[in-house]
Amino acid sequence: MEGNHKVNVLVLSVILSVLLSACGELKIEEGVQINIESSSLYTKSEIQSAIDICVDYFNENFEGCVLTEISYDDEFCIKEKDKWAVQYEADEAIVLTSTFVVDENGGDGSFNPNDTYTDWQWILTRSNSDGEEWVLQTWGY
Repeated sequence: MEGNHKVNVLVLSVILSVLLSACGELKIEEGVQINIESSSLYTKSEIQSAIDICVDYFNENFEGCVLTEISYDDEFCIKEKDKWAVQYEADEAIVLTSTFVVDENGGDGSFNPNDTYTDWQWILTRSNSDGEEWVLQTWGY
């Protein structure tokens, strides 16, 4: 019976790994779940660079809040990127979404206490794709 349990766990692990890899990259970094869907626009490195900028900004500026997830969705980005690039007079834009939890004080007082914010958008732009850093332009709903 114990042998069957080990086989079942192994089979489930393999299935879960295949399913997760089919959905894109999923990793957990400093308690933050990072979801990077495969992209027709950007490399994983370009997406990860944008995510790193957002995570750093969040950690430095969202007092009393805990970032739990940040994601890149290619289909959503394709729908949104052009309007943001035009607004910020840039060649390219990338749109990320995140989820975070607010403490009992409402973070810095601007959020609802003990609330979870989902689909919080992060908009970054750059003037060209030749290695230029993303610039965080705005965030919110």
